[in-house]
Parts: sequence; structure tokens; C-alpha cells
Amino acid sequence: MRYIIMHKADAPSESGAHPDAELIARVGRMIGALSRAHALETGEGLGPSSKGVRLRFTGGAREVLPGPFIGEHELPAGFNILRTRTLDEAVEWATAEAAVLGDVELDIRPVNEPWDIGITSKPADLDTCRYMVLRKASAATEAGVELPDSRRSSLSRLIEETTRAGVHLVRETMRPSARGRRYLNTSNGISVFDGPFVESKELLGGYVVVTAASIDDVDRMARDYIAAVGPHEVDVLELVQKSD
Repeated sequence: MRYIIMHKADAPSESGAHPDAELIARVGRMIGALSRAHALETGEGLGPSSKGVRLRFTGGAREVLPGPFIGEHELPAGFNILRTRTLDEAVEWATAEAAVLGDVELDIRPVNEPWDIGITSKPADLDTCRYMVLRKASAATEAGVELPDSRRSSLSRLIEETTRAGVHLVRETMRPSARGRRYLNTSNGISVFDGPFVESKELLGGYVVVTAASIDDVDRMARDYIAAVGPHEVDVLELVQKSD
């Protein structure tokens, strides 16, 4: 099965500050260990919400809220990653997705690249950026309700068309948080809580996607992730399989 281990943003990451060399080294070792164990699929960090936008769709109307965001309803249901030239292009893609999904809240933020965190220089000929379009959970997604077939077909067409155009790169859907775990990292140690989750009010900071036989087998990975990244809160959620 596939799982996502997610940490929450903190003040330094929201300020856009570069991580220090020690943090980069710890994360590198953690990623290396997951890779050697053949457990790692991918992983990303997100840029500050000041560089993004929040979209709320209600009854066909769109509300656009420029970043920075204040943490409100931050329990995710899934995300897409796009490659576009501008944030506005990512907003238009998200608007097309919302036309299929109906009432939904979406956050769009840049995906951190090596040059964004000071590891290397940006290629001179690169004129696009990657953006995450994060879908917020709802009562329906938390209950495991799937889209009707007609909407699933429309969404598939949107993804297929924009994938061919080089815009759409990744789509992930999370299973209900009742199947997940939350880790709180405190001065008294790590506390673990089984889902369902109370809605988090902290923004997503980054993640890794891993494969494991069960959520119990993700426990050590989640603890190693906490040791490397040092976040206050980490959530583990099961992902829908690519073939589902």
C-alpha cells in the first residue's frame, strides 16, 4: 500500500527562510535510508503561503484569497501538482477542476525546488514553476464517498488533456483520516493518535510518499521523518492506489 507522511509548516518555512545545512543533511540521510529500503516514491517541500492563493468555490462562485494564509480548515483530501508559467495559470487549472468537483476549497502553493532553498542555482532557461493544488477534506471525502461516474469521466478528461500539454504532473487522493495516524512531537516525547483526525489548523509544509505493507510498518518511517525534519505535528494517511 501507499502512504503519505506529511509535516506542517512552521514560522521559518512560512517566512521563506532557507533551511540550514544541518537540516538539509538530516533530511538527505532520511531520504537515502527510505530509498535504500525501496520504500520511497517521492517527496516535496512547499514554498510559503505568501506565494500562493486560496480558492473557495460555493454554488459555482469563486472566491480568491491571496496568501499568506491563516490556518483554518487544513485537513487535506488530495492534491495535484502542475507545471505552469504563472500562478494565474495554476488558478485557471484549479478553477476547471472545481467546475467538476463542485463546492470545494483549494490551496495553491509553489513546490520548493533545489534553488529555492539555496542548494543550487536555477537553470537559466527554465521559465515554468511547479505548483501544488491542495484539495481540502469535506464530510463526503471523510466518509469515503466517491465522485459520480460522470464527474470522474470529466475529471479524467481534464487530467489527460493537461498531462499531454505538460501542465498536469501528479494527482494523489487520500483515504479518510479514520485510516490514518497523527504524531505530535512534544518536549515529553512523541504521542500517537489514530484517526479520524480533528481538523488541523496548521498548513502543510512538505511530505514523502512511501510504500509499506500496513500503517504499522510506516511507524518507524514516521518517527525517522520527525527526527529529520523536527516538526511539531506529522500526519500519516493512506493514499488511493494508482490503479483504483
